[in-house]
Amino acid sequence: MAEPVKGPASYFPSIEKKYGRPIAEWKDLIRSSPLTRHMELVAWLKTEHGLGHGHANALVAHTLAEPA
Repeated sequence: MAEPVKGPASYFPSIEKKYGRPIAEWKDLIRSSPLTRHMELVAWLKTEHGLGHGHANALVAHTLAEPA
């Protein structure tokens, strides 16, 4: 049996369901933003794209943790 997903990625199914975009699209948006700081990106996702704080935080944390 597969290990349950933990950390920021555990939010991904609910993010896709609630906002109707695949995670890869959100990550591309984050990477293409001129913003680079974690909380700036979270605030941007919340104000410009209507995400809740937890979902925005999870996407930013997961994206910034990936190798460039």
